[in-house]
Amino acid sequence: MRAGRPHLGRRVDVLGAPPRTGQPLRVLLVEDDDGDAFLVTELLADLSEHIVVRRVDTLASAVSAPLRADCVLLDLQLPDAVGLTALTRLRQHSPETAVVVLTGQRDEAIGVAAVAAGAQDYLVKDQVDGLLLVKAMRYAWERKRAEEAERQLLQQQLVADENRRLERGLLPAPLISDENLNLVARYRPGRDGSLLGGDFYDAAELPDGTVEVVIGDVSGHGPDEAALGVALRIGWRSLVLAGLPTSEVLRTVEKVLLHERINHSFVTLCTITIRPDRRSLRMRLAGHPPPLLIEGDAGRLLPMDNLGVPLGLMPDAVWEPVDVDLRPGWSLLLYTDGVFEGKVKGQTERLGHENMANLLMADLRANPGWRQRPGVVLDKLIAAVEELNEGPLDDDVALALLSHGEIR
Repeated sequence: MRAGRPHLGRRVDVLGAPPRTGQPLRVLLVEDDDGDAFLVTELLADLSEHIVVRRVDTLASAVSAPLRADCVLLDLQLPDAVGLTALTRLRQHSPETAVVVLTGQRDEAIGVAAVAAGAQDYLVKDQVDGLLLVKAMRYAWERKRAEEAERQLLQQQLVADENRRLERGLLPAPLISDENLNLVARYRPGRDGSLLGGDFYDAAELPDGTVEVVIGDVSGHGPDEAALGVALRIGWRSLVLAGLPTSEVLRTVEKVLLHERINHSFVTLCTITIRPDRRSLRMRLAGHPPPLLIEGDAGRLLPMDNLGVPLGLMPDAVWEPVDVDLRPGWSLLLYTDGVFEGKVKGQTERLGHENMANLLMADLRANPGWRQRPGVVLDKLIAAVEELNEGPLDDDVALALLSHGEIR
């Protein structure tokens, strides 16, 4: 540092977008030595159409406000920061900005260390000319942009991997061995598409041929709710396979909910017990919409006479069963409320589960061969309600269609 020289650096306020082809690079020079600052600005004087410089003489000045620069030329010998301390503080203040370190010949080892610590490049002050300086800063900015893109890609991959793990937990392969039963399911994330909600389903066949089915919806939307849904589904499956009565299964699942939940979440739930002869079922509703029973060309929503409260809202709640007879060749659609809470274009009211059922039955009557392609039925239902909503649905959608006597 050579103190006492008059300040000759150019003070240019820099605005505008990040550099693109034909636009100047915005540079912040952090240099307290007026002589060195003068040399840098002189080197760049003939390249003003490619680069615009603003100078400050302390690190405090550089980090006193958001950086409006594409690249920082940083001296490592400043009055208020020496060595890698200046780089560390600058990167903490503006991690997305490229940094090129300026060193003296005797400080070249520090320049190498600075690159290892996160700088994009280093330059020895008396070994550069204008073209090399601009090239180094351009390359530094490009490298920083590439690093940021790689970081975002890695973050997206991690989120996607986590979502896939949660999806596998929420939407498992059913444990059904009866060849006369077929279960297909669909899950569609809500509008943001980046987060999962707590919708889940499962099905398991017991040694005596009884089939247990569940579909549920954790209140809220996000990874915490999804993780809670996974825990509840696994708990439900474990209890069912252990042979516990349904009423005890529900009470135990609620205990898990009370111990694992965040922000007082509650859960709506529908459980179905299909008897071994497949001629009847027993349903319990815990604040959940009733399934749609399809028999031939007719479809009806199962009764809500014994609708109970959602899990997690009322201590000592009771969920009374409803018994329903089944005709040969039946199908049962279980769903979460995301599929019917969308809007209907031109109306103020939401679709509702009754209109959703009518929409599905109209499509089935128009396509008598739908039983051969049950997955297409669910895809078309989601597409239809999204069309009525004039865009993606706000909430997650889980659908499970269980059919008896299907041709596989």
